[in-house]
Amino acid sequence: MGTFKIEGGIQLKGDVTPQGAKNEALQILCAVLLTPEKVTINNIPDIIDVNKLITLLGNLGVKIQKNGPGSITFQSDDINVGYLETEAFKKEGGSLRGSIMIVGPLLARYGRGYIPKPGGDKIGRRRLDTHFEGFINLGAKFRYEREDHFYGVEVKGRLKGAHMLLDEASVTGTANIVMAAVLAEGITTVYNAACEPYLQQLCKMLNSMGAKITGVGSNLLTIEGVEKLGGCEHRILPDMIEIGSWIGLAAMTRSEITIKNVSWENLGVIPSVFRKLGITLERKGDDIYIPAHTKGYTVKTDIDGSILTIADAPWPGFTPDLLSIILVVATQANGDVLIHQKMFESRLFFVDKLIDMGAKIMLCDPHRAVVMGHDFKSQLKATVMSSPDIRAGISLLIAALSAKGTSTIQNIEQIDRGYERIDERLRALGANIVRV
Repeated sequence: MGTFKIEGGIQLKGDVTPQGAKNEALQILCAVLLTPEKVTINNIPDIIDVNKLITLLGNLGVKIQKNGPGSITFQSDDINVGYLETEAFKKEGGSLRGSIMIVGPLLARYGRGYIPKPGGDKIGRRRLDTHFEGFINLGAKFRYEREDHFYGVEVKGRLKGAHMLLDEASVTGTANIVMAAVLAEGITTVYNAACEPYLQQLCKMLNSMGAKITGVGSNLLTIEGVEKLGGCEHRILPDMIEIGSWIGLAAMTRSEITIKNVSWENLGVIPSVFRKLGITLERKGDDIYIPAHTKGYTVKTDIDGSILTIADAPWPGFTPDLLSIILVVATQANGDVLIHQKMFESRLFFVDKLIDMGAKIMLCDPHRAVVMGHDFKSQLKATVMSSPDIRAGISLLIAALSAKGTSTIQNIEQIDRGYERIDERLRALGANIVRV
């Protein structure tokens, strides 16, 4: 396993351009299976999870042509659906959470789709029920092999459009159902659909391929099925989670950083949540400028003076992927913050590492933590730690960059799953970080 060694307490400075969005890429890449024609995707992030999915597509028979950095053309005109039932696929698909989204396109186009129990972050239970209930509503039959945790759906002929009310606004569940419904016979309506920008991007891409999806951006999608889809060219949005990570890093290290080309209109409440922590953000065109917070940042209490609570919620609420960043940034704020992580019961279980570094955090239960900020009067101490998941990993990296002394972070493959060349890009800003 790889390791980062980080000398903390160094002010950084410079410009950084966010990578393409990981969570959009995983959806968009699966959508190439819906057509035999060429699909060119630009701004693909070069990260472990995305590269694993591209490899999986290649093993399925998708032709892959690299055009240049971040640009790939895919053609799914000779798919080997039989690969889905091999031991090689069971091992490969089980290592990547995003592999679940190949099921919808394959079911729609080939009448069957299988997947082993997907892997990914160890952040608690992540249900697949929404996906498979959606497929069943479209006429598919569900299959589950308990011994090796192998899931499958099959249909004879075309799927049939249906009305469905999702039990949760699952982003990947909505994406999977939409990709299945675009080739179904008749009209499908999906209520309580996720409406994140990345889901909107998927719908826009599918419409450019010939799909008929209306209600994009709302929680009620209407999909009129078509018989076939064509090729297209699509550009992935900048990664809002990485943008939030850079904001947090700038504040914690009291650095002057400009984040370039952030697509402001797709950031939702992210800038306002950081401003609640007292962090100054300036919009300059489509860039975010963060000045050096040499005097720190002061938490804004609620109107009635009660402790500030920051909680996650489905879009347009605050994304759960940034709560770990908010928590670590709050450790040096002037004031107290209650962090309420509603969606995953294990995502706050990295706070013990921050406590070891000297942070004042009270873990109330698996979902809530109270952070009492130091206001930079007491610097975090360097330590040795391990990255449990992508977002906790980047949070620990931010803590290490602000700490006194040299920290070691092990299991950095977790960070590499979601952040492209993070050590190189930090060194370009002046950080002292070495990959061992």
